[in-house]
Amino acid sequence: MKLSVVGASGYVGGELLRLLLLHPRVEVQQATSESQAGKLVAGVHPNLRKLTTLRFCSLDELEPCDVLFSALPHGHFMSRFDQLRSIAPRIVDLSADFRFRSAEAYTQWYGHEHTKPEALGRFVYGIPELHREEIRNASHVTGAGCLATTAILGLMPLFAAGLVRDNEVFIEAKVGSSAAGNAASLATHHPERSGAVRSFQPTGHRHTGEIIQELSFHGTPRVHFSATAIELVRGVHVTAHLFLREDLDEKGLWNVYRRAYGAEPFIRIVKEAKGVYRYPEPKILIGSNYCDVSFEKDARSGRVVVMAALDNLMKGAAGNGVQAMNLMAGWDERLGLEFPGLHPV
Repeated sequence: MKLSVVGASGYVGGELLRLLLLHPRVEVQQATSESQAGKLVAGVHPNLRKLTTLRFCSLDELEPCDVLFSALPHGHFMSRFDQLRSIAPRIVDLSADFRFRSAEAYTQWYGHEHTKPEALGRFVYGIPELHREEIRNASHVTGAGCLATTAILGLMPLFAAGLVRDNEVFIEAKVGSSAAGNAASLATHHPERSGAVRSFQPTGHRHTGEIIQELSFHGTPRVHFSATAIELVRGVHVTAHLFLREDLDEKGLWNVYRRAYGAEPFIRIVKEAKGVYRYPEPKILIGSNYCDVSFEKDARSGRVVVMAALDNLMKGAAGNGVQAMNLMAGWDERLGLEFPGLHPV
């Protein structure tokens, strides 16, 4: 199957190329970059040396293919939608352009109107653990925000079971620098970023809207979300706090999570009695498509703490996209995504 990657010079584009060049059933036909057109892909992504001799081309040089991946910056894909949808019958867009089901929600969280609202209904929100059958039958799939993905996967079993009191949750997400992309700014300048634990959006983060949308199993949830930048390159760690409608003990919580995730290939319930890695830890997930989730109940107050971690460039972006492509093609969704991460690193 032939495919091309649009916006391939960024971090997510590079991760897509790494996965797809090693995928046993696909051939990467083209990789676009307006800023790097004509240059060798391996010159921008040095980890791909000897894996490819491809050169970046411009969008206007795209040829028809079977699947088109887009890693364009937010707002760019929708402006080119009519042009790009003619390139391939199947599209996986990893930007935020088509994540919301309504133009009103997009405007609320992104602060401007959607330029292609009539196309929103074409896209399936691309978290396989929530929308597997829809993705199998889809021709257009959208990626999910990395912070949103982590929170949704950590919390979904409890919200889906209707167990969250008042449908309310408080979420703190910590994220590494690669989530901001490869464009330099003062915030990413080494003296400013090194050693930082920086609250950059304690309220109003865009991914809040995705969490609300995807956890609306029993009415609209009340989601209180904060985001903090920490000194990682890759990784997201979410800690969420909630109370239950009923008095479930630890065994009951285990049963809820096992029912939801026992057969999921890329979700691991991590809850050990001892050891350094007894809870989810982004460090050991680098390069993998796993999301590790955990939970703990405070016996004194009844509060439940949910934890989740993943690699923002993998399960939070490119890996999730390849998993969706595998489903769309009718393949084993694990294909090309078996790498388990590294330890130590």
